Amino acid sequence: MRRAIGRGAALLLTAGLVLGAGGCGGRPTTHHRPGTGHEQADGAVGLLLAADDGTGHRLRQVDAAGAPGVTLAARPDSEDGWNIHLSVRDFRFTPDSVGGAALPGRGHARLFLDGRPLARMYAAWHHLPARLVRPADGGGSLTARLYADDHTAWAVDGKPVQATVALTPGGTGGAATPAPAEAADRTLDIEVRRGSVSPAPGRTELRKGDRVALRVRSDRADTLHVHGYDKEARLPAGRTVTLTVTADRTGLFEVETHESGLLLTQLVVR
Repeated sequence: MRRAIGRGAALLLTAGLVLGAGGCGGRPTTHHRPGTGHEQADGAVGLLLAADDGTGHRLRQVDAAGAPGVTLAARPDSEDGWNIHLSVRDFRFTPDSVGGAALPGRGHARLFLDGRPLARMYAAWHHLPARLVRPADGGGSLTARLYADDHTAWAVDGKPVQATVALTPGGTGGAATPAPAEAADRTLDIEVRRGSVSPAPGRTELRKGDRVALRVRSDRADTLHVHGYDKEARLPAGRTVTLTVTADRTGLFEVETHESGLLLTQLVVR
């Protein structure tokens, strides 16, 4: 009788060890635990702030050096709506790890139209149908914000890492209607030809509040980007594009072509 009890106890102990190994020592999952929603792990990446991004997702603050970054472009589709493109730096999309712990420079993006959630993005491209943009919004302001795998929002200096653009008319088909040109205090004419910039990149001194018009012509299709202001414009090959920026922040800001990585000029705002 004692031998039978001993054998039963041994079998229970063995089963417990097997289950314990599967539950604790097996391959760790990166998804939500059963019954949980947006898990926000503390982790050791950055600093988890008490503040959130306005939608209930807490901010995960990291140093500006090496922090994730994003620029956003919304191009009217030839048939319907807009084609949304995200250009990210020091960041990569990790759809297989959503719900797991926050890891440096990884995660996903969310799209917001005038503050209301639209979609979650796990890749650089997304199509936005015109029917999702209510006429009362008048086109609307589209924002892309970067999140870690645990759904905390990446942040620098207490602000979410994000980019915002206005949806131009023309999203129901056909070409976009150009916006009226803004009056500028300074105008810079720059040409990119065969990988060279003319005039040679230098520094442009501006006073805070000045408006500078960047008139850029490129012999190849590219994207014009102003760092620090999250302003960008498409550069079709052989066409002159004007991007007007209000210098409402002091500091040194680089203007470059995004795809080819050419420095066009530096804006020094005092």
